Amino acid sequence: MQTVNDIRTTFLEFFRKNGHEVVSSSPLVPRNDPTLMFTNAGMVQFKNVFTGQEQRDYSRATTSQKCVRAGGKHNDLENVGRTARHHTFFEMLGNFSFGDYFKENAIEFAWNLITKEYGLPADKLLVTVYHTDDEAYSLWKKIAGLPDDRIIRIPTSDNFWSMGDTGPCGPCSEIFFDHGEHIWGGPPGSADEDGDRFIEIWNLVFMQYEQMANGDRVDLPKPSIDTGMGLERIAAVLQGKHDNYDIDLMRALVEASADFTNTDPDGLHNVSHRVVADHLRSTSFLIADGVLPSNAGRGNVLRRIMRRAMRHLHMVGTQDPVMYELVPTLVRKMGGAFPELVRAQALIEETLKLEEQGFKTMLDRGLKMLDDATDGMDEGAILSGDVAFKLYDTYGFPLDLTADALKERKIGIDEDGFSTAMEEQKAKARAAWSGSGEAATEEVWFDIQDRDGATEFLGYETEIAEGVVTALIKDGAEVKSAAKGDEIALVANQTTFFGESGGQQGDSGIIKTEAGAVIEITATQKKLGTLHVHLGKVIEGDVKVGDAAEFRVDHARRSSLRANHSATHLLHAVMRKHLGDHVTQKGSLVANDRLRFDVSHPKPVTAEQAALIETDVNRLIRENSEVSTRLMTPDEAIELGAMALFGEKYGDEVRVVSMGLPEANEHAYSLELCGGTHVKRTGDIGMFKIVSEGAVSSGVRRIEALTGSDAANYMAARENVLSTVAADLKAAPEDVPARVKALVDERRRLEREVSDLRKKLATAGSAEASGGDAFKDVNGVKMALRALDGIPAKELKGMVDELRDQMGSGIVALISNDGGKASIVVGLTEDLKDTYSAVDLVRIGVEKLGGKGGGGRPDMAQGGGSDPSQADAALAAIEAHIAG
Repeated sequence: MQTVNDIRTTFLEFFRKNGHEVVSSSPLVPRNDPTLMFTNAGMVQFKNVFTGQEQRDYSRATTSQKCVRAGGKHNDLENVGRTARHHTFFEMLGNFSFGDYFKENAIEFAWNLITKEYGLPADKLLVTVYHTDDEAYSLWKKIAGLPDDRIIRIPTSDNFWSMGDTGPCGPCSEIFFDHGEHIWGGPPGSADEDGDRFIEIWNLVFMQYEQMANGDRVDLPKPSIDTGMGLERIAAVLQGKHDNYDIDLMRALVEASADFTNTDPDGLHNVSHRVVADHLRSTSFLIADGVLPSNAGRGNVLRRIMRRAMRHLHMVGTQDPVMYELVPTLVRKMGGAFPELVRAQALIEETLKLEEQGFKTMLDRGLKMLDDATDGMDEGAILSGDVAFKLYDTYGFPLDLTADALKERKIGIDEDGFSTAMEEQKAKARAAWSGSGEAATEEVWFDIQDRDGATEFLGYETEIAEGVVTALIKDGAEVKSAAKGDEIALVANQTTFFGESGGQQGDSGIIKTEAGAVIEITATQKKLGTLHVHLGKVIEGDVKVGDAAEFRVDHARRSSLRANHSATHLLHAVMRKHLGDHVTQKGSLVANDRLRFDVSHPKPVTAEQAALIETDVNRLIRENSEVSTRLMTPDEAIELGAMALFGEKYGDEVRVVSMGLPEANEHAYSLELCGGTHVKRTGDIGMFKIVSEGAVSSGVRRIEALTGSDAANYMAARENVLSTVAADLKAAPEDVPARVKALVDERRRLEREVSDLRKKLATAGSAEASGGDAFKDVNGVKMALRALDGIPAKELKGMVDELRDQMGSGIVALISNDGGKASIVVGLTEDLKDTYSAVDLVRIGVEKLGGKGGGGRPDMAQGGGSDPSQADAALAAIEAHIAG
């Protein structure tokens, strides 16, 4: 039997041998089509190649593309598990020609692969063509030798493909397999075509026209080929099965679900096992591609799929989480073809386990409420919309989960009532915000959020993606368009730009619309917690609401922001290690050129401690450990040991960022709740350098630091300073500290000598030195009055003390002209302080010197002024006061 892996390999190898480039599957989150929630066809990653916007170095390609259909118009969720061929996740095998070969080669490749490589009997195959496509009809007769009755012309749009209202389009040709007369159904185009006898296995799209906006359809200069064959469908045919869930891959997952729940895979709960098998694939691949469960956008769809599977496991009778235990079986079956499953296995298992643990509690309560609400209801009854909304609002039951739970009992839901209750809740939220006093400036964001929903943030996984402009704001009001030169705020359905939050600055970059407008984004903010608002200026063309656009983040700035943000996490953990568990974050700034980190700590961080902290952070950087992100409830995260960030508001789930190899326990060195962007590995930070440490307020210290090239440039500048100093000292760099210490010691010695000489010069007129004329006798009081030049103010008190000691009893007043400013010090001996006040005398002198005030003790006071030229007048005024 050909296994699924064999069939995939045969397909890719066949086209490789026929000159096709084997291209890896693109992620499930499309980055080049903002209209799609998930990649749902093989051609999605080649869309821009087909339209001519992108060039590849090959003109033929083949892929096995992973696809998800669980939202929007391609939503198979409700049918999964109940039919033979519906899936949320599937693989699409395809071959593509970008202006190389066309219909003849495409048909020949398809026929040879199916009949020769796969060995399907020709008499079991039939094809369809678009009713006017005579060329395709003739080629099938020529290449396959099919009779007329097995080449069916189809006049409907089912056999004509288009990319959109405008753009590339063309007729299709579908290949069907006949399962036999024992199965009911007729060929395509017949009244019984909805039966299961004839199953489409491959669709060939002949992309030969371009649909113009005016309704014209013109020939493409380079006709192309886009094909798609569901791997699960062809596997069922090749393995002799009529049900996709019976192929080897799906059967292994179904049996794993049955084994872990101790039930029969084909018994009472067979639908539940099929649901689990399908949903295990979609949830695992979505998580591997960076989608995590949340309450909005893609994360919300992921959560709905997860919870649907978990409800079916609950129906089977499980008490503990089971879904995560099925992941190893999936990885064994598909990890060879999709290595991202292997890389993300731990994250997938943990995410499923935590989600199932939380959901089981809600499920028990919600189902009890649902049972109570529907007790006594008969088939055909309708559940109140208010009850359905309460299940959603209180227990996290999305509407489709409630509908699924009621399907077996054939009870419907009042969906209009549900919508009304939802709108009432939104109105209450708006009113609450208005009550906070912020409504005047934020009202426009409520309008946008209510109308368009949250912005989907793609920036954790990529820096470039496409989005659709959903709102433009100019001068505080919404507008439909903006022209060159306009300063605007722009909102989109999805973006790669991070909105400023959690201390991390928002992204900058360029937004280019398909119509040619260019908007330079200088900042990105987050409004209402869900809207990413791009602030910038239109520098080319006109931008309009509804425009598709490419969002390109400034890579260099984003890289620096990531490095600085991750460094704050390592710094936090290291400071707690070296300073104590009392250290907690009190604020932060993550900029592209620096980081600032405020922590609770009662005293300065010493130079020795700072050196240890810096060394430890750089050790963690050199470890180059993986930086991983998980999603869990805040309580689970705190219980795990994660640190909550200062000022963050947390919802029902949080991102937990871990980095650094564990030391004393099983957890990573750093474990924090954080919604910011981070490096992939700690080594991406480069290096870390503390540049300052100081007090912010009582008990709060601030560390400022640099990372990467900024740190390297800082260190290079310091190295240059060291080299310059060493050259000036004529010493080796390693000898500079000793030489500088010697010079400092010598300078201090010389300063002391100079100070002593100044004192001697200032007091040289003592009685002993100048024949008794050094001190004046004023009203019976001995006085020393001196105006000095170039004496530092700090030395005046010492001189006053020395003169007081010399005179025994008396008053000293010294005024110095130091750098254009006057300083005055007045001192008097102990026996005179009850008669005179040094403070009063200083103030007399200060007034003459052009200053105000002055103060000190009764026996010693000081002051200053702006006019040292009045020193003699100030001394005269003091003398006059004593003279009476």
